[in-house]
Amino acid sequence: MRVTWTRRATLAAGLLAAPALRAQSYPSRPIRLIVPYTPGAATDAMARIAAQKLQEKLGATVVVENRAGANGAIGSQAVLAAPTDGYTLLGSASIHVMARHVMRAAPYDPVEDFAPVARTARGPLVMVMDPRRPQTTIPAVVEAAHRDPARWTFATSSLGSAGHLGTIEFNRVTGSAIEIVGYRGSAPALTDVAAGNAQLMFEPALATLPMIRGGQLRGLGIAAPARTPLAPDLPTMAEAGLPGFEFYSWYGVWAPRAVPGEIVARLNAAIVEGMREQAIADRLNGLGFEPVAETPDAFAAFIREDVARNAALLRLANYQPE
Repeated sequence: MRVTWTRRATLAAGLLAAPALRAQSYPSRPIRLIVPYTPGAATDAMARIAAQKLQEKLGATVVVENRAGANGAIGSQAVLAAPTDGYTLLGSASIHVMARHVMRAAPYDPVEDFAPVARTARGPLVMVMDPRRPQTTIPAVVEAAHRDPARWTFATSSLGSAGHLGTIEFNRVTGSAIEIVGYRGSAPALTDVAAGNAQLMFEPALATLPMIRGGQLRGLGIAAPARTPLAPDLPTMAEAGLPGFEFYSWYGVWAPRAVPGEIVARLNAAIVEGMREQAIADRLNGLGFEPVAETPDAFAAFIREDVARNAALLRLANYQPE
């Protein structure tokens, strides 16, 4: 049957209107927010705050689902395997965007295959150590590690994490050769440092400050430009002898790349509105984090800069993907 110009125009208009109509009716059923790591750590905590805000602002149930394994790949692949309708999202951390640089055969491209929805928060890393060791400052640790590197080990929660990258940079700027041992999450790594099975670690304040206060860990420095009011006696890394040493772990929400932009915009608006609430800022500040509120485009630009910086760091360290 011949399609007239008028009918073609009508069909085209209908196709153009379809995404807008989907966005207007979205969400009409529960949303899954998949976290590719175990419950209880910072990534999970930040994802649950985002889920709470999405639920409040969109009026839909948001279910957090932890699918850990393979350095975050299992949960991330589950998001990509789901329909691209905005009902399955990823709640992860800075480690997500480094998958192709730290995994020998990453099953996806974290930058090209995912649409950045919103960055939610960031928190500075804290350098901690086994409190039974006699050293109490970073220069003393560096001196001891240079003298006998076999007696020192850095634990890291996972390959490509902010803590892993901070560790590589620490070895580089101090000229150290401290072995880096990867763990399956923050909790077992910190437990091993507290037990003396590993001696050093970089990890966000959320996990480290309570253990420093409890005496299980010794705090050596915070990788931020200023001290934190949560631990005013903890020096900055610059004060401890490493000027300019600043490292943050950050957190966000992603969707599969093919999710309509109108839906991504709705999700972003809900999260940004939530992150701007004073109660959320107070809650995050109390955990050693600060909220972030930015557009999807700003998040995407930040990711490009962050990946470029960290990829250059890995090249300088001659890091080989595992």
